[in-house]
Amino acid sequence: MDKKTLKERQISFDSLPPAIRDSLTEEEKQMFLTAEEWPEELFAKLDEFIVKE
Repeated sequence: MDKKTLKERQISFDSLPPAIRDSLTEEEKQMFLTAEEWPEELFAKLDEFIVKE
């Protein structure tokens, strides 16, 4: 993953409401920031913040 994508994901993560960020485990935080594909559980937690293409 390139630096631009990592920076964009960090900005997105930082923009989540504190309650949502705090509800994520350390593993889920790392997946949010670096994973090529997210597991369904992470999508479920972030569903209201995901823009469908």
